[in-house]
Amino acid sequence: MIRSMDVGIRVSPELAALLEAHVNNPDALEMPTLGSVRAALAQGSAGEGYEADRLHPETGENLLQELDSLIDEFGVEAPAADFIRPSASEALSRVIEAVMEQATHPPTLADVHEAMQSGLIAQLVGEGVLDEDEDETLMAEIEDLIDRYGEEAPAEEFIHYE
Repeated sequence: MIRSMDVGIRVSPELAALLEAHVNNPDALEMPTLGSVRAALAQGSAGEGYEADRLHPETGENLLQELDSLIDEFGVEAPAADFIRPSASEALSRVIEAVMEQATHPPTLADVHEAMQSGLIAQLVGEGVLDEDEDETLMAEIEDLIDRYGEEAPAEEFIHYE
């Protein structure tokens, strides 16, 4: 497994969205790889050929070429999930920012988890920053990020607002 956030940064937003859709597909029987995503992209959802002239505006590569470049470097069996840039929900992003405001050093995911367990969520609910019903989902989300990226991953890199 690659598990490097730097790899996710190298993937265009369009390709990241495509990879994420395949990774989050509840009907998938196996975890998607770069090769399986490429095969699906080349065939299209109904079996028709994919329009290969959709270019990524920043790099000038189309999605198939971008996938081929990743496959050349990491192989067809590389898990697609390793190429998705990690991000937190808006609610967890607010929690991370609250921890950053209070921290004397850049907080890690473990620091955020600890602050959440120590009452930060209740404090933010009281201030109206979070909804009351977000407690369980936020804990599950931070634990999932820790499982995937480790306790020492810099929390700031996960902040995301839509």
